[in-house]
Amino acid sequence: MTRTEFSAWCKTVHLLDGATGSMLRRAGMPAGVCSETWILDHPQTLTALQRAYLAAGSEIIYAPTFGANRVLLGHHDLQREVRALNRDLVQLGREAVGTSALLAGDMTTTGRPVTPGDDSAYETLLEIYREQVEALLEAGVDLFAVETMMGVTECMAAIEAIRSLCETPILCTLSVYSDGKCYFDGSAEEAAELLPGLGADAVGINCSSGPDQMGSVVRMMHRAAGDTPIAAKPNAGLPERVDGGVVYHCPPEEFAAYARAFAAAGVRIFGGCCGTTPAHIAALREALAEIDFAAFPAVGHDPDVIPCASEKEARFITPDVDVGETIACTSDLMEDILEAEEEAPQGALKIAILEEDDLDIFAENQYAVKDALCLFSDVPELLEKALRLYQGRAFWDGTGDLDEAFLEEMRVRYGLVLL
Repeated sequence: MTRTEFSAWCKTVHLLDGATGSMLRRAGMPAGVCSETWILDHPQTLTALQRAYLAAGSEIIYAPTFGANRVLLGHHDLQREVRALNRDLVQLGREAVGTSALLAGDMTTTGRPVTPGDDSAYETLLEIYREQVEALLEAGVDLFAVETMMGVTECMAAIEAIRSLCETPILCTLSVYSDGKCYFDGSAEEAAELLPGLGADAVGINCSSGPDQMGSVVRMMHRAAGDTPIAAKPNAGLPERVDGGVVYHCPPEEFAAYARAFAAAGVRIFGGCCGTTPAHIAALREALAEIDFAAFPAVGHDPDVIPCASEKEARFITPDVDVGETIACTSDLMEDILEAEEEAPQGALKIAILEEDDLDIFAENQYAVKDALCLFSDVPELLEKALRLYQGRAFWDGTGDLDEAFLEEMRVRYGLVLL
């Protein structure tokens, strides 16, 4: 399926699968083992589960490659088995679902936040994700499910890794606090603004909480994401430890009862995360069949209002935005940013990157930026490096004399907004 086909497909309502990890634990997988190797040692358990989700109505099944990146496999001294494990796990998933559902290459957080200003850490993260993406592409996945992400920066790295290799569709979902803030950096709202411009074809939230606590976050994401489809994959309530195990208290009927509220909030891709079962997905399918989605008015989006995002804030600009005086990258950059935002609050500011040393200064101080950021450079290589460093979505105001083809490439690779 191409990105264009996926976007058209997502205009209607679709159903993801439910939990894998908690269901495998119920089936006997011990705590602390490498789930990827346990699955391959017990293939019938995974096959039966995925076929149960298929029977329940799931249209996208996640291949069991959740933790099959170099960092997480390294916890079990399997960091050199990325290619083989992803290949075998995707093959197992394909045997289970055939062509009756789309098979998603599942990717997740490494659990390591990127330190602000540490470009080498971002580059390392990019290499880690690219390694898994190459393996999943070789195995033949239909799309990528980048899920349970803990920060916007790691989402950017995963998406950039995928887009550097292919145009396969991407569904990206985060796990966040109840107010929408990410565990590492950024927020769900910022992610919804930023990630589609970088190449995500659908965005949303998974895990995090039960369906009763997720509505406000998905509404916020829907407002920020424009026409990008929104996905919700909540847990079956919050987990509770009982007799040494974990119990989820939201039964299928109660779980499915939130479908209407999610639909009204803009969700069109539904599923379940920890604690959900094929019964939850079947109940959700029945609930969705009773909803008239045409009755929900579309969220209005002014075409002249353009989403940008800093590392700290979601921002919207118009084509005639005033960027104020251009700020040079000097030892006073932090003070200049704060002064520009406090004393001349145009809602945007402009920083010039004119030489290599400016990049280090910019990287060190960019986290003070709250307003929408216009980046300027008359050197293509410097602008690209600055866009790589910036943990947000910047814009280009049309000044300067850079080649249009280069600027278009920056739009595609880094989400640069071209005014």
